[in-house]
Amino acid sequence: MSAPTRAPSKQAGFFWKTKTLEQMSDAEWESLCDGCARCCLEKLEDEDTGKIYFTHISCTLLDAGLCACKDYANRSKKVADCVRLTPENVRTLNWLPPSCGYKLVAEGRDLYWWHPLISGDPNTVHEAGVSVRGRVHATEDQIPVADLEDHIVKWPSVIPKRARLKNRPTKA
Repeated sequence: MSAPTRAPSKQAGFFWKTKTLEQMSDAEWESLCDGCARCCLEKLEDEDTGKIYFTHISCTLLDAGLCACKDYANRSKKVADCVRLTPENVRTLNWLPPSCGYKLVAEGRDLYWWHPLISGDPNTVHEAGVSVRGRVHATEDQIPVADLEDHIVKWPSVIPKRARLKNRPTKA
């Protein structure tokens, strides 16, 4: 029995479908970020199983209202464990959220309707309920590392139902 065939992509002519991650310009690469800031949440890894647990505690540099880094250019100098995404590591990082544009493109999948490259609107990531806006409870400098287990949440590893729709829902 063969696997079901996928419908052809409606995104076929876009740069993320015609170029490899390595061929993208810096601007193209940066535009793959959907602005959700889920990757800026503190994560814990079970040493025995390798399972990743997200918390609702963010990096100290995250502006949780804007879902943007307060000092993007200098983030690696200011936050020692800040991971810069590259074409190589997005293929192997096990903690990228399932909605991540980098991860989707690396897997050859289409971007969701709410991704700014599709919608043309950077606010649709918030409208779809994908971003961390309104969900961050503190920053890493406010919570002791030993207490992070008390802040584990499941939502960053799940794509909200309205975000999984094929098209932007109409407003009633």
